Amino acid sequence: MAMNAFSFSKPSFLLKSKQNLFSSPYPPTIQIQPRRNPLRYGFLQSPKTMVGLLGAGLTLTLMGPASASELPFLGSFQLSEPSNALSLPTWAVHVSSVVEWITAMALVWQYGEISGNESWKGLSWGMVPLLGGAFCACTWHFFYNSESLEVLVALQAALTVLGNATMCFAAFRIYKSSEERSKNL
Repeated sequence: MAMNAFSFSKPSFLLKSKQNLFSSPYPPTIQIQPRRNPLRYGFLQSPKTMVGLLGAGLTLTLMGPASASELPFLGSFQLSEPSNALSLPTWAVHVSSVVEWITAMALVWQYGEISGNESWKGLSWGMVPLLGGAFCACTWHFFYNSESLEVLVALQAALTVLGNATMCFAAFRIYKSSEERSKNL
């Protein structure tokens, strides 16, 4: 629930004007200033950064499948990748998903600090096993889905199950704490 912060204008007797204090039949005006959104700061406020991120995402999306051996600046190197190598757009999706998850974890943590509701920090901790699963998947793909690293697939599955359980528990804690806060109002 968003609340506006009120700020009163200076009393007219503090203003350096030649106006009589009792010349106006209306009370002094109250100026309502919108509360600054605490989650919007840093690079997200820069229009140049947002345009750059959107442009990079659009470029990677519209770019057809490509592998590292097809890049012009690497043409002199003889790169041979197996047929199961991930394309550059697929790698972009994998890496951006991990970056997005880390960003979400940081934002959830900040929300917990700003709101004063510590149970939101628990949600951030509950997201950690799923981040580990994402690292397992990226590592396995980085080594071209090597059979010697099949254990990473099982580890990713286990971390996904654990992460889903920890996030479910954290969501339940948020529900209970918000229920308690609403009773105290």
